[in-house]
Amino acid sequence: HKHKYRKVDFKRRKHGIAAEVIGIEYDPNRSARIALIKYADGELSYILAPSGLRVGATVNAGNEVAPDLGNSLPLRAIPLGTNVHNIELTPGRGGQVARSAGQQATLTALEAEYALVKMPSGEIRRIHENCFATIGQVGNVDHMNVSSGKAGRTRWRGRRPHVRGMVMNPIDHPMGGGQGKSKGGGGRHHPVSPWGQLAKGFKTRSKHKPSDRFILERRRAKKKS
Repeated sequence: HKHKYRKVDFKRRKHGIAAEVIGIEYDPNRSARIALIKYADGELSYILAPSGLRVGATVNAGNEVAPDLGNSLPLRAIPLGTNVHNIELTPGRGGQVARSAGQQATLTALEAEYALVKMPSGEIRRIHENCFATIGQVGNVDHMNVSSGKAGRTRWRGRRPHVRGMVMNPIDHPMGGGQGKSKGGGGRHHPVSPWGQLAKGFKTRSKHKPSDRFILERRRAKKKS
C-alpha cells in the first residue's frame, strides 16, 4: 500500500521555544507513534511520541530546559539514571538510537567529555556529552505483542514466504537433501547460509571498526532456550 512519509524532527531544531502537543498520530513508516506539536510561533512539527505524553502537554528543547517527559537536552544536563530515547551519536546530527516502539536507554555515568549510556541491547557506550537525547521511553510499548493474524497482512508489508534450507534439494541449498530430516544433507557440516556463511554464532562485525573505542561493554548474548 502507498504511504505518505511523515517528516519527523529527530534533531529538535527549535531551541528555547515551547510547543504544545495537539495530537498523537499513527505513522505507517515506523512502529512508534508520532506527536504533532505546535510551537509558540505557530510552526507545526512531528516528533516521536514518548510513552505517557498527552494532548495538551508542553515540550521544549535546548541546553537549559528541565529534564521533563518529551523534552530534548544535552546528555550532560540529564540526571543520572534517567531513561532517554532518540539519542544522537554525533552532536547536531539528530537522534539515531532508541527510536522504535518501546525502546529506551539509560544514562548511567558522566566522565570527562563523555556520557556512558546503556543501550536497549545491553551494550554500554560512550557518547559525547553535547549529544542531545529526549526524556522518556518511546510510546506504543505493546507493539511487540501484536500478532499479524494472517499471512496476507504480512504480505502487505512486503515480506514474502520464507522456505527453510533443510527442506530444499541439495542443488538449491547446502543444507538440503539427505534421508529424512537432516541438516547439511546428512549432517556433514555446520548450518550455513545459501552462500556458505556460517549461520549459528559466527561473528560478522568488522574487527577494526572505528566505533569500537566507544563501546565499553558488548551487548548481552542471547540466552539459549
